[in-house]
Amino acid sequence: MDRLKSRLSFTLIAVILGFMLAIQFQTVKKPEERDTRDIWQLREALLKEKEIQANLIAEIRSNEEKLAAYESSREQSKEKTLRDTLQELKIEVGLTEITGAGITLVIEPVLEDPGIGSETKHTVPSELLRRLLNELNMYQAKYVSIDGQRIINTTVIREIQSETKIDGHSIKSLPIEVKVVVNDMEGAEKLYNNMQVSKSRDEFFIEGFRLNVLTPSPSITVPAYENPIRIRFMEPVKEGGGS
Repeated sequence: MDRLKSRLSFTLIAVILGFMLAIQFQTVKKPEERDTRDIWQLREALLKEKEIQANLIAEIRSNEEKLAAYESSREQSKEKTLRDTLQELKIEVGLTEITGAGITLVIEPVLEDPGIGSETKHTVPSELLRRLLNELNMYQAKYVSIDGQRIINTTVIREIQSETKIDGHSIKSLPIEVKVVVNDMEGAEKLYNNMQVSKSRDEFFIEGFRLNVLTPSPSITVPAYENPIRIRFMEPVKEGGGS
């Protein structure tokens, strides 16, 4: 019985020792893994990382430049819109010279060499000019000048001491030219035909003047308005919109 116990004890101790030796053997066989790359491989890896970083920086700068260019383009677009709007307003008000299709009217005295008892008129009555303008506007005239003076919405035509004045400009001699610009040549042809049989021609003739209508031209120039424009009944808007 004692021998059996001794053998069992010996066997158990042998198993335990064998198990411990096996564990130790596995530990020696599989050591802890380490970075075995040499210095050149490490340098190559570092260079790759730096290259990736440089590419990212370049991409960020490219995107920043694109954003800056977009902002600049947007600002330039706003500026261009403002310039275009200002130019349109100048054209509408009459502050720019206009060249386009239209006609020329020439006002001259009927009697170029009057006899005894006749008198050549040298001043066209302001009422005749106002009626002529009304008729031209009725026939779709867009831009008009009389004796080199641009006609705008605030133009005043009146007689001062028997002398006709257009915004202070005196009409002292004949003949005088009336330049009219319309949308296109088709409009110029229509205006020409209408003015050939216009009521204004009869009215001018009764007053001793001849109103000649010249053939339409694709290049009629109306000068810009040169006098100061006086604005009445307008005040600047207060900041904040307060009343």
